[in-house]
Amino acid sequence: MRMKVLSLFHAMSNGEKPKGGRPIGEGPDNPRTAGQGLPPSRGPFLIVSLALLSLIAFMLFANPGSGERITPEQFRTQYDAQEILPGSVVVRDDRVIAKRKAGPDSKSETSVYVPINATSKEKVMDMVNEVTNGNYEAKQTSPWGSILLFFGPVLLMVLLVWFLLSRVFRGAGGGAGMLGSFGKSRHRTMNKEMTGVTFADVAGIEEAKEEVTEIIEFLKNPKKFTKLGGRIPRGVLLIGEPGCGKTLLAKAISGEADVPFFSISGSDFVEMFVGVGASRVRDLFKQAKDSAPCIIFLDEIDAVGRRRGSGFVSGGHDEREQTLNAILVEMDGFTPADGVIVIAATNRNDVLDPALTRPGRFDRQVSVPLPDVKGRLEILKVHAKKVKLGPNVDLEKIARGTPMFSGADLAAIINEGAIAATMANKDFIEHEDLEEARDKVKFGRARKSRKVDQAENRATAYHEAGHAVLQALLPDADPLHKVTIIPRGNYGGATFSLPEKDRWGYGQKYLKASMRVACGGRIAEQKATGDVGSGAAMDIAQVTQMARKMVLEWGMSDKLGFVRYEGRDTREFFMADKDFSEDTARVADSEIRRIIDEAYVDADRVLTENWDKVERVAAALLKYETLSQDEVHKLMRGEELTRPVTVSEQIRAEERRKAAAAIVEQLDKAAGIPPGTMPKPA
Repeated sequence: MRMKVLSLFHAMSNGEKPKGGRPIGEGPDNPRTAGQGLPPSRGPFLIVSLALLSLIAFMLFANPGSGERITPEQFRTQYDAQEILPGSVVVRDDRVIAKRKAGPDSKSETSVYVPINATSKEKVMDMVNEVTNGNYEAKQTSPWGSILLFFGPVLLMVLLVWFLLSRVFRGAGGGAGMLGSFGKSRHRTMNKEMTGVTFADVAGIEEAKEEVTEIIEFLKNPKKFTKLGGRIPRGVLLIGEPGCGKTLLAKAISGEADVPFFSISGSDFVEMFVGVGASRVRDLFKQAKDSAPCIIFLDEIDAVGRRRGSGFVSGGHDEREQTLNAILVEMDGFTPADGVIVIAATNRNDVLDPALTRPGRFDRQVSVPLPDVKGRLEILKVHAKKVKLGPNVDLEKIARGTPMFSGADLAAIINEGAIAATMANKDFIEHEDLEEARDKVKFGRARKSRKVDQAENRATAYHEAGHAVLQALLPDADPLHKVTIIPRGNYGGATFSLPEKDRWGYGQKYLKASMRVACGGRIAEQKATGDVGSGAAMDIAQVTQMARKMVLEWGMSDKLGFVRYEGRDTREFFMADKDFSEDTARVADSEIRRIIDEAYVDADRVLTENWDKVERVAAALLKYETLSQDEVHKLMRGEELTRPVTVSEQIRAEERRKAAAAIVEQLDKAAGIPPGTMPKPA
């Protein structure tokens, strides 16, 4: 109820129309507005415009000087012949005007005129005086006609532009100065019923939920905190990777606290007009204070909160910096009794201005990290409530197989699995649908219809077999999950691992094992085909990145020691940041090359010793296209696989059967045998 009253009050003060009616105080019953057919802003403009248009039209179309042009000799001849009406001759500064009687050529009187210029004026005047015996009327031409004829259209255009700009600036809100509605905040006000999100819909970020629970408690019972002299944080900064649930958490805070929720994006502050962003900030905070207690949510605050003075900006008059200054001033002006809490979200807290993150503004920074295996399982359960799962679905296995997946990625997996099951006309979602959805989200859609060259397909099979065998043999690598040669996205094939745990740090043994697994694809492909292809591009990039971080960031090089040589984050600068000499750079390059060469040589040795296993796995991939972990281990032990062929193999077999039947039918038709005839026994 409080929300409705406040919104109605703002609508009345801004002259806006409440839904289902007209503005308060307007209508035919109001004597102040009755009888006013035009709005105040439009009446004077229309009056002036119509007056100017009428005057110009009168001068253009009703000018008495218009008519047939004749020469002085023709004027003399017509006057002597009494074709000119007596007393109709008028002498002006630029012409002699007269009226000619109706004749055989015209049934009514017509106007004729003789033009006059500075050279011929005296001669023409003498002729008119002589012919008419002085019976003519002399009139002086007013200069205002020419002036108005010249400046009238220009003045009309200026008034028209002024009217259009005034209407645009005034906008729907009106009465807000020159900028009008541009200076109004473009936030959206939501409440619990509009968001429909509570803490029950947020999973996998329990620590972040606990921190913001204090905010909700303060909004519900502020006296509980003030009796001991404590002060609730004025601002909360949510930091996390994209898709981790920052905006969802802010909506849940609004749903739990049941207070007005002002939501706006950082990019909504900045416009093409200078000062609009700061005006919108002031308007937003003014409305928030009027609606206290409430929450202001600034999404993607790095759009306006970037560090001042960095990069190539236009200096102190940069519009983004003006907006940031307005935010700083408004947040610093709060008192504990205001009851307004600002929540901001960003995934680039490293570029925020220090004045924005200091205590007193954003006192608390809440990290919203990527979920661990337990958090992923909880997130999958939340989204699984909205769909129908089959009895064979193992969400824990899906959670283990999705390391570094965000909440948005997990929601996409459930949704894609539901779509796949629907397209297959299933009654519920099966585990295979979720497995396919996970691979689709991570690597792209499987391109089963793509026609692959036989030699290319063989090279891909050996490439993935090299990865899979090393993944299964090396004890420090993640366990193998499955391997496939079905093209997916930009990848010709893929080898999937199933981590036993989430890794928040990387050990040297794990890194070396992962590098050897990455090298195995190129090695196996080269041994089998005698050639190398571009399919190892991602493997090379992965190995190079690992080795570089080991040397420059993680201190895993004996020559360079326990020193960090990697510069700071250089995404905000045009040149890379390098804090070491050229000699150190050469040593670092040699160490990176040494680590990669050791991984390559060791992977080559392991694959050479187990080449028979690689061949068995590659042959099975060419036949079945996709192998699970158990099947790969069975092949490596020398056992045979006994399972039906893949769906694509069944499709190809059915196509071959149909093609053979078509050939037989054509042969029978050529021989004159009716279709469907059974051969007679001998």
